[in-house]
Amino acid sequence: MKVLLALADGTIFEGTSFGAPGEASGEVVFNTSMTGYQEILTDPSYCGQMVAMTYPEIGNVGVNAEDVESGKPFVQGFIVKEYWDSPSNWRAQQSLGSYLQAHGIPGIQGIDTRALVRHIRTHGAQEAIISTVDLDPASITSRARALPGLLGRDLVKEVTCAAPYDWDEGTWALAGGYAKPDRKGARAKSHGARAPLVVAYDFGVKRNILRSLVNLGCRVRVVPAGTSAKEALALRPNGIFLSNGPGDPDAGPYAGIVRDLVGKKPIFGICLGHQILGLALGGRTYKLKFGHHGGNQPVMDVKTRKVEITAQNHGFAVDVDSMHGRVELTHVNLNDQTVEGLAHPALPIFSVQYHPESSPGPHDAHYLFRQFVEMMG
Repeated sequence: MKVLLALADGTIFEGTSFGAPGEASGEVVFNTSMTGYQEILTDPSYCGQMVAMTYPEIGNVGVNAEDVESGKPFVQGFIVKEYWDSPSNWRAQQSLGSYLQAHGIPGIQGIDTRALVRHIRTHGAQEAIISTVDLDPASITSRARALPGLLGRDLVKEVTCAAPYDWDEGTWALAGGYAKPDRKGARAKSHGARAPLVVAYDFGVKRNILRSLVNLGCRVRVVPAGTSAKEALALRPNGIFLSNGPGDPDAGPYAGIVRDLVGKKPIFGICLGHQILGLALGGRTYKLKFGHHGGNQPVMDVKTRKVEITAQNHGFAVDVDSMHGRVELTHVNLNDQTVEGLAHPALPIFSVQYHPESSPGPHDAHYLFRQFVEMMG
């Protein structure tokens, strides 16, 4: 089936359809990961976006029920060079195309994704439409141009949980699947105390973040994004976690909530949580030209000069200069020198822009979870 991808600036790509027929819209971004497309599809941070994969062949390993980061895929549309409909993997339970079709997500394959990526790098991420029903370039371009961008949009409210819940599943292992939690926890055992309780704000949290905390012996209580500081503190947590998520960090009330938590408990933020924490501490955020999406971003610890290869997925960044010395810069991106980590000089508070929990990887930054647990101890 013929399908068009139309960018708001009038650029048109023609390909063939896989996944669901119909139409999808959103901001087009590109992801440089070579694998892990199922984790990408189910990352709530992609709400409001369509993802183009730079790796040329996608679909080889199929889809299974275990490698998901949320209850459903959140991408609006999926863009690949070559789709492979016959997966070859012992864990595959269905093809990528049938998975997208079941969730009503259109896909386009057979386009020059190198040209698309170069265009985005030059002209910036922009709104677009994928359609099998409107094949008139002028019509589809006009409608793409009228789409709202991500600036000023609170997408967290579309992905956060409706009610609090407890998470007790650890990370996956080849021998036995997902691990059961050590309720007392290694740190708690060594101190003869109960396992630390983490209240995790769900701005669009990835499951592997929660699994990583459980693996280190934490009890995890996930709460909706709009939970007040008073309600969170009433749970008597040992620490507060601020999750990843989609949209503009300055569009909702979340920085105000976090501001009321500062100084009350140790706080650790990842991605959108890092940006919201930056706002809560008096800084500002801004939109990047095309963002960082992929599993190969080099980040340097400014104190140790050690370089980590990280997974990232964000379109906004924190302006450290706007914080006037109220925080310490801890990590920078070596590609463009944007802020990748912050820490409070006096309080037990830190955050990173990248994803230390990333599944399938890389795992260079996984030590940050242990740092948080030790801070709570």
